[in-house]
Amino acid sequence: MADQITKRSENYSQWYNDLIVKADLAEQSQVRGCMVIKPYGYAIWEKMQGILDSMFKETGVQNAYFPLFIPKSFFSREAEHVAGFAKECAVVTHHRLMNDPDGKGVVVDPSAKLEEELIVRPTSETIIWSTYKNWIKSWRDLPILCNQWCNVVRWEMRTRLFLRTSEFLWQEGHTAHSTAEEAQEETSRMVNVYAKFARETMALPVIVGHKSPNERFAGAIDTQTIEAMMQDGKALQAGTSHFLGQNFAKSFDVQFADKDGKLQYVWATSWGVSTRLMGALIMAHGDDNGLVLPPALAPIQVVMVPIYRKSEERDAVLGEMNLLKENLSKMGVSVKIDDRDTLRPGFKFAEWELKGVPVRLAMGPRDLQSGTVEVHRRDTLTKETMSLDGIEGHIVQLLSDIQANIYRKALAFREQNVEKCDNWEDFKEKITQGKFLLCHWDGTAETEQKIKDETKATIRCIPIDSYVINEEGVDIYSGKPSKQRVVFAIAY
Repeated sequence: MADQITKRSENYSQWYNDLIVKADLAEQSQVRGCMVIKPYGYAIWEKMQGILDSMFKETGVQNAYFPLFIPKSFFSREAEHVAGFAKECAVVTHHRLMNDPDGKGVVVDPSAKLEEELIVRPTSETIIWSTYKNWIKSWRDLPILCNQWCNVVRWEMRTRLFLRTSEFLWQEGHTAHSTAEEAQEETSRMVNVYAKFARETMALPVIVGHKSPNERFAGAIDTQTIEAMMQDGKALQAGTSHFLGQNFAKSFDVQFADKDGKLQYVWATSWGVSTRLMGALIMAHGDDNGLVLPPALAPIQVVMVPIYRKSEERDAVLGEMNLLKENLSKMGVSVKIDDRDTLRPGFKFAEWELKGVPVRLAMGPRDLQSGTVEVHRRDTLTKETMSLDGIEGHIVQLLSDIQANIYRKALAFREQNVEKCDNWEDFKEKITQGKFLLCHWDGTAETEQKIKDETKATIRCIPIDSYVINEEGVDIYSGKPSKQRVVFAIAY
């Protein structure tokens, strides 16, 4: 089955597309730019969702739900915000269809034109802050810590499964605070929740940092991000957290009476991750044989493949496997026994390898006689024969080792491809080779834009936690004085 996937070295983009389809993660839908997430792909997203949801709630966040449709007038209240999303908005103008008088199917009923057009949400700041106005009167009503899991629509011209689609799934947190300091703390807290999830659950090394003004969320005062390196050396923005200041509170007149009875505008944050994380998981860890799933996110952590010729051999092997499955399940391990009679073991091996299952066990009559089992690990593609005695504890430890090894491998790859650069000619050459370049920047949007225009490279972030950047120097492009380095890369 792996031979149906283009090799990464031949065409990385096609490898990615092949893998998504062949591993049964998702497929294109009949609606242009939208995707169907298939059960196996959705099972991975559900695990992401469940773990993140628990992490959010540990910080005091509660889930809510807000409307899919937003009155167009709401967008006109925050000029910078609407400018950032105007080209991507889908607009509802009518609410009814009718039979075509000419008998050519159905048409929009011209009498059903909406009094006010509705925007299909590209993000929910405007509808949520119009709601918060009703919830917030006093300092006692703060903070509000809300999150919603939902779909959003951004009408993309060039789409790619998981990475950029016209409709996608995400979560968006929206919090309201009485002070700027509290809101800024929340912004940092949530980007670090994302970083912890990426590193510990996705086995994905990320750089936490601030976005440059050109790359900030529309309407934000500060955007913090987690940036990850894919195996082609390109950057992927995996999650963002925004300090919105009082911009939306002022746009929607959301004020509260402070402890002295004075009216103050509320301070805001928003933060989100999406099904783009699925793309990150594939591109950061996959190989030419298929997916490589960290055990923490694998829908199936252990697959067992019985090997037999006769029905009595089948029954004996499956009996032992069912006992092992029961024991592993009690230890919190998700197990599947692939007892399909219609497929040969070799085909099953290739299929589960393609789907990235971390551990594969194979057992036949000879293994039963010797009390052993063949153990194959997906991350290294190695196998060994082990005793069935105490195998459950070994597998639990093996899953932990695989999780750590996948992270180590991704981190080592990133470190091999991050370097300082102080020469413009070197920059132009290296940035096309799949590098994160630590370069001096003069802090101006003009220089940032010129670099992007000439090389397609953008400032991914001003690192907070990963590299020492505070040193005097000169801008890589303009030659003007610089006080720090930033991360440049070509991004998805």
